[in-house]
Amino acid sequence: MEKYLCEPCNYVYNPKNGDEDGGITPGTKFEDIPEDWVCPVCGMGKDVFTVMDDE
Repeated sequence: MEKYLCEPCNYVYNPKNGDEDGGITPGTKFEDIPEDWVCPVCGMGKDVFTVMDDE
């Protein structure tokens, strides 16, 4: 699964880990996260996240 980078703060959403504090269970694809979810670090919305390049 692809990882997603929050450009303002560099938080990485990894679907493998989810965001349990934010109510997102491990294994949840980014596109399946509710639109009102926000970055757990800076509080920005999904629209500031970009797909990370494969390393």
